[in-house]
Amino acid sequence: MNQVKTFLAVAANGSFLEAASRLHVTQSTVSSRIQGLEAYLGASLFVRNRSGAVLTAAGRRFMHHAKTFVLTLEQARHDVGLPSRYRASITIGARIALWEVFLPRWVGEMRRTSPDISIRSEIGFEADLMRRVIQGTMDVALMYTPQHSPGIQVQPLFDETLVLLTTDPQKPWPDENYIYVDWGPAFYAQHSSSYPDLERPAQVVNIGWLAVQIIISNGGSCFVPLRMAEPLIQAGKLFHMPDSPQFKLPAYMVYPRHSESTVLEQVIESLRLQAMIEMQKSKVSVLL
Repeated sequence: MNQVKTFLAVAANGSFLEAASRLHVTQSTVSSRIQGLEAYLGASLFVRNRSGAVLTAAGRRFMHHAKTFVLTLEQARHDVGLPSRYRASITIGARIALWEVFLPRWVGEMRRTSPDISIRSEIGFEADLMRRVIQGTMDVALMYTPQHSPGIQVQPLFDETLVLLTTDPQKPWPDENYIYVDWGPAFYAQHSSSYPDLERPAQVVNIGWLAVQIIISNGGSCFVPLRMAEPLIQAGKLFHMPDSPQFKLPAYMVYPRHSESTVLEQVIESLRLQAMIEMQKSKVSVLL
């Protein structure tokens, strides 16, 4: 484990010296660990030069395995090291927007109804979340644009409603500070259909939360899920743009068809129930 973590540190920092500083060990220790790992693998992992250390082709191939190894061992420690009061553990990951209101409430409900289940919560993007589920290091993942894969179940969970928020509802739209949030292909298609003549915005982000922070600081507008929008509107930080369209963005659950988890089915059902509750709340708020 020390050798693999050291490999990842060198690869991330491009330097044996910097990796030693980050790991709080000597540079000779870093060199010794990398040499031991290279001897075990039978391949050179880095090209060393005056400017630092660069991954070889073998090093780039090993990168994926190294990350998986660390994640798998940490998962094993999380499962095996559970105190006796817990009957099972679950690892759930999702896009950051789904951790806004919905999943924190689900975690709270799970802790209330099933305090004997340990929960590991993570944030990620689709590619990483899918990889983790396929590898078995994540039990269930929530996302907007899943990829179908053998042995993996993909199920619709609910439809997000994306609304246009602004810092100045009196200002004509689109404004120069409009931020396009990359919510995926489905949003792109709807957005392009509604605004066929709109030029590419000057600002593009891949996370709705980031767009919100930018427009609160600098002014502007962006599309975000209604769940995120409601507390911001109620707090008077942002406003709904009058007469703007609303877009639908499906959210999905992804999990293994066959899992060794004894509580996965319970977790899936609880997520479905929480989704129904949240969507009912959203419908009521829209009507009000």
